Amino acid sequence: MTVVEFGARVASAFFLWPKELLEKDLNREALASTVQHDLFGGNRDGWSAYVAYMRKKVSWFGTGLPEVQGDASEEPAPAEAEDASPEEASVAGAPLADWDAPDEKKGWPWPQPGSTS
Repeated sequence: MTVVEFGARVASAFFLWPKELLEKDLNREALASTVQHDLFGGNRDGWSAYVAYMRKKVSWFGTGLPEVQGDASEEPAPAEAEDASPEEASVAGAPLADWDAPDEKKGWPWPQPGSTS
């Protein structure tokens, strides 16, 4: 996993947290399930270790969630755009390959490559 991919997964995993933590009734399953799905999909051992660590500080974290399917060697299938909620779709943004691409500025007000102006 690249740094950019990891960053995108972390942003996706925790995007609901600010809103959910301000709610009167805390939806514990929603908070943990986004982390489980986006960061640990297909990584049962990683999820188990993360839950064990988190429960030292937050006793309810990860309770009531289904077990992670698969193992770390399997890549989780990306969510399809039509299946994504509006919040997930807004987080998706540009494909990860485009994030590292250099910004090309063509035309006015930027000079064309090789011009002296």
